[in-house]
Amino acid sequence: MSDSRLVRGTFLLTAATMISRVLGLVYYFPFIWLVGIQGAALYAYAYNPYVILLSVATVGLPLAVSKFVSKYNALGDYITGRRLFRSGIVVMLGTGFVTFILLFFSADAIAPLFIGEGDPTGNRLEDVVFVIRVVSFALLIVPVMSLIRGYFQGFESMGPTAVSQVIEQIVRIAFILISGFIIIVLLNGDRTTAVAFAVFAAFVGALGGLVVLLLYWQKRKPHLDQLMAESTVEHDITLPQIYKELISYAIPFVLVGLAIPIYQQIDTVTMVKTLTFQGMTQAEAEAIYATVNQTTNKIIMIPVSLATALGLTLIPMITKTYTSRDYSKLQQQITQTFQMLLYLTLPAAVGLVVLAYPAYAALYGMSDVVVGGQLLRWYAPTAILFALFTAMAAILQGINRQKLAVLSLLCGILIKMLLNRPLMMKWEGIGAIIATNAGYLFSVLFCFFVIKKYARYQSRLLLKRTLLIVIFTIIMGVAVWIIKWPIETLMAGEYGKGASYGKAIISLLVGVGVGGFVYLWLGLRSRLVTAIFGRRLPFLNRFEKKRKQA
Repeated sequence: MSDSRLVRGTFLLTAATMISRVLGLVYYFPFIWLVGIQGAALYAYAYNPYVILLSVATVGLPLAVSKFVSKYNALGDYITGRRLFRSGIVVMLGTGFVTFILLFFSADAIAPLFIGEGDPTGNRLEDVVFVIRVVSFALLIVPVMSLIRGYFQGFESMGPTAVSQVIEQIVRIAFILISGFIIIVLLNGDRTTAVAFAVFAAFVGALGGLVVLLLYWQKRKPHLDQLMAESTVEHDITLPQIYKELISYAIPFVLVGLAIPIYQQIDTVTMVKTLTFQGMTQAEAEAIYATVNQTTNKIIMIPVSLATALGLTLIPMITKTYTSRDYSKLQQQITQTFQMLLYLTLPAAVGLVVLAYPAYAALYGMSDVVVGGQLLRWYAPTAILFALFTAMAAILQGINRQKLAVLSLLCGILIKMLLNRPLMMKWEGIGAIIATNAGYLFSVLFCFFVIKKYARYQSRLLLKRTLLIVIFTIIMGVAVWIIKWPIETLMAGEYGKGASYGKAIISLLVGVGVGGFVYLWLGLRSRLVTAIFGRRLPFLNRFEKKRKQA
């Protein structure tokens, strides 16, 4: 994959993932208004174990298939990849069914791990069991959909994944909001039923995404068949040998892909019980838990979507370059990846720190803004660590250092587990965020030194440009703070003490507008944007032409 295809593929998947993230954030506001913060906690109780079982169901095969197919395509063998695809569909159907049965019938045992019994202020144990069983149906279909995406990505074709992601999200969100409105508003139903329909939407959305992928397959199958017929090489390896190689790729993908869900699951198991032990009611503890793992998490995952897109683009690309032993090109690709990542995620995180209170108030209302704004301010920098680890793990997988990526993750998880309870007992929800940051920081530093060693990576250029990005980000942050200070001073009331919703909206919109303008202007005037992204983007070409004419 050339640099231009890296940028194009990254931006295609970034656009799709960003659209999905934004939709996932926008729908969440009316969803919270319908079911409340306790409904958000109930939703998380079901969704977190589902995500973990989903990774078990797919056993890392989608991304592993991407890497496997890319490798053999580079060797001129399109037949081996097709053989894997055909058998992989059957395997995904089987593992999906097994994990569906496992999650459905283990709900009674899982639910007591999250909450205790007897506190009438919070969600009931039987409600948690019910929603876990409902969400388990999605496991029947999502693994197959993920495998098809991985096969297309192995051909460096990101369109099917991008389009199916967006359609899946649109269908899922429409089902959540329509069913929630009917149940809560029209039928005056209960919160548990609305949340049950919301988690079942994962199954409905997956059906929509699968239909899109099948249409792509029907359209592109003649071309893929032609490539297979023109294969210059065919490796005579059996299916057991194929799966032995694939599993060596897949297991690290499983664990690395589970990073954020595992961290969240540690909070799910420990947070409510620790906070209630400290003297909170279950309702108060669930409110903090839902704020950390749902409402604020939804916001910070928007900039992290870039890293997700980079990871999908990087794995086949890095694998191909590393297989050919082109270390000069590998150096260039890794540098460009880190630059793109830092240029987009660092200002987003800092902007959220400065605008935490108006952002939370504008998105989720004024009722929980004091706690929500404070937790968002602490959580925002975590987006940088999430993004860096995702991209670094993808690079390590591309250069066949999967085991070290897994080792870094396991060490980070151990740090999180050791620090979570003590820090929560001292600083409540903030303590859980600090424990997460400590774990991820170790994993990121570990991965970076591994990349320097095994990819022969020289970081001098990256450090120079990172310093420039940091300087521009600081200038942007100061500009945002200066512009929002008079707005919030002149408009009466502090957040939580009489401040209006209009104050939050105005402060957020002005802050984002000024911050975005300052940061982009600095990047364009210094030519940093052109240096990072090249001149392949249309607006960069126009800017450069105007500059030369001036």
